Amino acid sequence: MSFADLIAGAESREDGLALAVPETWLQGRTAYGGFSAAVALSAAMKVCGEGLPPLRSAVVSFVGPAYGTLEARARVLRRGKNATWVGAELTREGEVTATATFVFMGPVASALHLNDCPAPAGFNLPEDGGNYRSHPLMPVFLRENFEARFAVPKSAEKVPDLCWWVRLKDRAGLDPMSEVLLIGDALPPGVLPLLGAGVPVSSMTWQVNLLTARTVTRDGWFMLRSRGDYAEAGCSSQTMAIWNADGAPVASGMQSIAVFG
Repeated sequence: MSFADLIAGAESREDGLALAVPETWLQGRTAYGGFSAAVALSAAMKVCGEGLPPLRSAVVSFVGPAYGTLEARARVLRRGKNATWVGAELTREGEVTATATFVFMGPVASALHLNDCPAPAGFNLPEDGGNYRSHPLMPVFLRENFEARFAVPKSAEKVPDLCWWVRLKDRAGLDPMSEVLLIGDALPPGVLPLLGAGVPVSSMTWQVNLLTARTVTRDGWFMLRSRGDYAEAGCSSQTMAIWNADGAPVASGMQSIAVFG
């Protein structure tokens, strides 16, 4: 079942929806972070109805394990002249598993033009990139729902920098902004190359800024990059970026990750 079909078949709530997390979307004992974020966004869009401006920013906190039946509830925090803030909360048996704040904003006239989000130099095209091969520790959600290929040659040195092409196997009927959130957290933490095999990690917070109001790419491919820039006392910080198949910027963000080892 595609993500769009899963949302369409979810149990409706006055302020959101409820659904069972498929095993194919699990990352260890919890739902994959991009899945939780996209479910929260679906609840937010349901509550707001038609005429909502494009999504421009999301801040997600991964509070606890998300599995079994989840309830996603949302409420409008503020409607301005050009922007709408919506808060969403995911719960399992009354316990909070994730919270999110979304900002939807239409275009405004501005004389400021800045674009300093270049794609990595020398990246492979998605059709030319080497396939990322499956291994026993690959999360179920990644193996079952995505195709992945290396976007830049793999470094011979251990550096906290990952850059892959990723696309959903089934994109049918999916809202473009939901697709960005669903796919945007697919990479392992940038510090993974520095860790020993099997070291547990867990995302704590994730902020995503959408750089375009209309997400367009070729054949569903997005280039994702995660770069760890700090790790101490079990807490790692990383920057993240997404480009489309032509190397045009789609989103930027950062994430806080707990490292248990």
